[in-house]
Amino acid sequence: MVLEGLGSSIYNALRRVFRAAVVDEALVKELVRDVQRALLQADVNAGLVLELSSRIEERALREKIPPGVSRREHLIKVVYEELVRFLGEKPAPLKLKSGERNVLMLVGIQGSGKTTSAAKLAYYFKKRGRRVALICADTYRPGAYAQLSQLGEQVGVPVYGEQDGVDPVKIALNGLKKFEDYDLVIIDTAGRHKEEKQLIMEMKQLAEAIKPDEVMLVVDATIGQQAATQAEAFHEATPLGSIFLAKLDGSARGGGALSAVAATGAKIKFIGTGERIEDVEHFVPTSFVGRLLGMGDLQGLIEKVREAELAMPRERVKAILSGKFTLTDMYEQLEALRGMGRFRKLLGMIPGFSYELPEEAVEVAEEKMERWRYIIQSMTLEERENPKIIKSSRIRRIARGSGTTEKDVKELIKYYFTMKKMFKRLKKGRLPASLRRKGMRMKISVA
Repeated sequence: MVLEGLGSSIYNALRRVFRAAVVDEALVKELVRDVQRALLQADVNAGLVLELSSRIEERALREKIPPGVSRREHLIKVVYEELVRFLGEKPAPLKLKSGERNVLMLVGIQGSGKTTSAAKLAYYFKKRGRRVALICADTYRPGAYAQLSQLGEQVGVPVYGEQDGVDPVKIALNGLKKFEDYDLVIIDTAGRHKEEKQLIMEMKQLAEAIKPDEVMLVVDATIGQQAATQAEAFHEATPLGSIFLAKLDGSARGGGALSAVAATGAKIKFIGTGERIEDVEHFVPTSFVGRLLGMGDLQGLIEKVREAELAMPRERVKAILSGKFTLTDMYEQLEALRGMGRFRKLLGMIPGFSYELPEEAVEVAEEKMERWRYIIQSMTLEERENPKIIKSSRIRRIARGSGTTEKDVKELIKYYFTMKKMFKRLKKGRLPASLRRKGMRMKISVA
């Protein structure tokens, strides 16, 4: 999870509030000290920490508590609202004009992660139905075009560049001519140092020539509080539309970068949350703080589910509910779940799961799903469609072919038959006893 150290520290502090017998001034001051300590350890500027903690203490002790709300609930609410305000409150979406081409130009210093961020943005918008293309206007770094081409192929979007080109303006204009019919064209530029006047001048010339709809600065979150200085230096060279905060995952200084950029008033529109192409998120302060505090992000989870939805025909749904559920169907569901991202990240979107579930349990679940994919891939079509024929000799062959054990294969088959029975019960309107006890309701939607 992004900024897991910071999040778990604040989450543990809030848990002490929930467990306390009385919420008094002493408890509020203790919570404020815990929040201060957590933010300072995450490299957040001391002045900003003092300002934030003062507001939390002032509101918690002086603000009138609304009717029907306990003092404990009010304290949690204050912490949540102040952290959201601290990070910018309102999300800043990348507004794409409908029916015409949009040009996004990425800038940033060397090593900030622009090229990977360009591919992540291409992936993000392609998943949302946009026709996206990439242009490599970096003529300084050897292998820049090759890297972007490789990432473009991985994402499934076209890339324009000139292997021996020396004029970034000419390359960008040629690429824009080639991609006239696309919804979004993302231009990756050369890495720049804020001290290098010549390169800053080149960036200005490039922006003037291609007239991008938006200039996005890519900032490396591992630099911490220095992110603010960087954002200000680039803003003087060319008005920035937004910020992409890269490498936010696993960085002890990520909190410093995030808060420092937010303090400048710059609009953080996207964050890089991992090494994989799909590890990119539109930055929504309310959702981000919700996950940080272990409150979840149900809206983000719903969006992930929608992205991974399988367009299943009505007849296929009827067949599954009639008991004609095959291992091929199960494999498709595993692929859809895999397409939603890392299991740990998904759990972080569910309220209460972020910090309660042991890391080992999550790793076991991820490993098991991956093994099941390999097992199903090693089966014949006949075995996938009719698992009843899978006996001892077939189990041995499947285990060898998938690099797993016979026990793993048997476990998958047992789970499959359990799922099949459950679908039959759903068809008849009967839920398993364990779900009835929890008061759960299921609704099957047919495409």
